[in-house]
Amino acid sequence: MELDLGAVRTFLAVVDDGHFTEAAARVGMSQQAVSKRIARLESDLGVPLLIRSRAGVKPTEDGAAFLPHARALISLADQAAAMLRARRRPLRIDVLGRDAAPIDLVRAFYEDSDVDVDIVVSKGAVSPATALTDGSVDAAFGRTTGEVPPGIERAPACLEPIPILVSRRHRLARRRRVRMAELSGLTAWMPGNARDSEWADYYRLLSAEFGVRIDSSGPFFGRDHIMERVAASPDLITFGNKRQYPMSPGVVEIPVTDPMPVYPWSLMWHEANRHPSLPLLIAYAKDRYRPFTTRSQWLPAPDRPLFPADPEPAR
Repeated sequence: MELDLGAVRTFLAVVDDGHFTEAAARVGMSQQAVSKRIARLESDLGVPLLIRSRAGVKPTEDGAAFLPHARALISLADQAAAMLRARRRPLRIDVLGRDAAPIDLVRAFYEDSDVDVDIVVSKGAVSPATALTDGSVDAAFGRTTGEVPPGIERAPACLEPIPILVSRRHRLARRRRVRMAELSGLTAWMPGNARDSEWADYYRLLSAEFGVRIDSSGPFFGRDHIMERVAASPDLITFGNKRQYPMSPGVVEIPVTDPMPVYPWSLMWHEANRHPSLPLLIAYAKDRYRPFTTRSQWLPAPDRPLFPADPEPAR
């Protein structure tokens, strides 16, 4: 005996609605077609499943016994169909923002492979662990330290250099590069740095180690406003690059060295995710990753276990 899943689904609709009329509207069929499906299912099973009365419809004793199995059968069928649809859809990747290094990595992956991708820009509104667990995204980039939630896997993806932006009136404006020690005592104005965000924690640790004051006071009126304030001040700096900020003639970008601060981007995914293109992205990111260099780069101490350094050269 082979059960007709359409008939089983119709049986569940009739039980849930309690009337053939409402069930017919739900499944988009005529009442006569619903009755025929139920009759065929009862014939296949060899037992009556429903009792009809003026008050409506309810399961027979055999129908009540069949009900949980029918629900499980339809649930499994829906899961199987969803799994196959998921394998055909684009790979959903949260890059956090379109102005950071992960977008370059994803673009290169897209251009070097035949994988269709769907870019998600969460800007930290939803935690990566939540989005990966509920399947909203297949992969996510971000900074992670310490333990990750159960089921979440991660790997180092890239280290993004962080320069400074200063006014052309600033004493450092004519420099081709600036040593990190020279920023000690200066104020980096970064309004909008959410207190508990991954990037606010990064700059808190940078401030503690190098003596750069991070000022996140004031409302965030947009990046144009930040550039206006920096351009007008002979003292303020901000950490960022030309891609992140709308550059004005009054602002210059200067690389920071000795050491160069780098932002640690990890690629995260859920171990249960079976999208066929996810392993390709993971392998691509691992292959392109270049290790942390202690001689010239700086990472906060909590990030270093995940971003092992190049071995020191023999002397």
